[in-house]
Amino acid sequence: MKSNVTKYLFIIIVISLLITAGYYIYHTQKPKEEKALPQETEEEIEIITNLRLPVVAFDTINPILSKNQNIQDISRLIYEPLLTITSDNRIELCLAKEWSKQSETSYVVKLKEDVKWQDGHLLTAKDVQFTIDRLKELGGNSIYAYNVEKVNGVEVIDNTTIKINLSEEVPFFEYYLTFPILSNVYYLNEDFVNTAKNSAPVGTGRFKIASHNEKIVLQKNQTWWNREEEESKLEEIQIIKYQNMGEVYNAFKIGNIDMFTTKTLQIEDYIGTIGYHKKEYYGEMLDYLSFNCKNSVLANTEVRKAISYIIDKENIVGTIYRGGYNVANFSLEDENYLYQNKKVEYERNHEMARTILEQAGWVYNQKAWYRVKNYRTERLRLDLIVSSSNENRVQVAENLKQVLGDFGITITIRKVSDAQYQSYLQNKNYDMILTGVNRGIAPDLSTYFGQNNIANFVNEEMINLLKEVKDIREETILKEKYNRMIEIYQEQMPYIFLYHNKQTLVYSPNVIGDVNPNRYNVYEGIETWYRQ
Repeated sequence: MKSNVTKYLFIIIVISLLITAGYYIYHTQKPKEEKALPQETEEEIEIITNLRLPVVAFDTINPILSKNQNIQDISRLIYEPLLTITSDNRIELCLAKEWSKQSETSYVVKLKEDVKWQDGHLLTAKDVQFTIDRLKELGGNSIYAYNVEKVNGVEVIDNTTIKINLSEEVPFFEYYLTFPILSNVYYLNEDFVNTAKNSAPVGTGRFKIASHNEKIVLQKNQTWWNREEEESKLEEIQIIKYQNMGEVYNAFKIGNIDMFTTKTLQIEDYIGTIGYHKKEYYGEMLDYLSFNCKNSVLANTEVRKAISYIIDKENIVGTIYRGGYNVANFSLEDENYLYQNKKVEYERNHEMARTILEQAGWVYNQKAWYRVKNYRTERLRLDLIVSSSNENRVQVAENLKQVLGDFGITITIRKVSDAQYQSYLQNKNYDMILTGVNRGIAPDLSTYFGQNNIANFVNEEMINLLKEVKDIREETILKEKYNRMIEIYQEQMPYIFLYHNKQTLVYSPNVIGDVNPNRYNVYEGIETWYRQ
């Protein structure tokens, strides 16, 4: 019995020793890679809270004296208007807390009470009066003179209320109240144009001028009136001066600046195709083909609509402008809130054009279109006026001649001098004319559809709508009115809108943020951008 106990005890001891030995061997002979697994660590990304912007051919930082587009874009960070414009073209309050149209020629604007200039003075109605007076004095020497061209009087009602009187009605005049306001106190007893103070005028904006030597340094305005609402990462902006765009391209390629804007159609020709991002946005130019609606042939809506189906806008933009323009289907740009829900859909469609002409009594025979009117055979042939000095438009005219000719519509191009061109526009004695405009910010369509338009287009419903919309502030009703005007345009087609020009913001991949430039504010949202 005793020997059995001893035997069992011996077996238990042996098993225990084997277990212990196995455990020791396992843990001492693990593969080295298991024993030496590194711990993961998060790499800290350095955030650089300044940006470097270029200015080419610097003149002055005073925003109503400067004619430099770079300065105009940058100045919106320092100086502020009564009203500002959103990326979809809505009017938005800025220094004004409210505005009202008192009559066709009178507006009252009330200012925010808590806005301070960067030198500590309060913003007052006298500052607005002072700015408008300076703009009137400067006339064509300021890019904002147009905004106040019809202003013939400014009355200070009280410290925060001003009345602006016009010499005649200006549709959507509120869109003209977007010029920067300057301080009356800062310029007191100074020669406004020649004073040394123009090197660093005070503003009311989110950034202020901290220094102004070889480069201009902007720093965050710690007393900005709207500071509670911003989520700003950007602390400083350096504005570096260059003589020409070639210097800017080189500075960007070697990393000395972080972004720049350009109207150049093919930026790749200058900085290559890699190592940067770019965002395109609408420019101010709009080119279009105007018909003469009093012409015996073009008085027929069917002919105008047929031509609109024949023209290849995409081909024009792609071949003549190398993709540097956007196809236009209406005078308003695609982002405009009054156009977004009622866009004109363009589709090149020769079959539709053929059907429209045939239903209107035109007959296609031997590669040409004919009709019999008053016992006379009439051929579909038209003259097209273009300025000989505008090489791109001449190429567009040649394109139109080709595509319309292939369809059977004979086009004779008349390349005229600038003086002759202006005479044609003024007298409206043409069949068709290739022209364009610098589009304003206001959504006013009277240039195209109002009294004495260059197409000799008359539509009573459209004229009544134009009268109504200039006094409507309720967005839903305003959109309904614009929807109807767009429908009338599609039904009547007095013009064929061809293309808008594009501008480009080019920026380094190191710039982090939601970069979405627009025509009014290239640096929309810049306060949230940074570098890494």
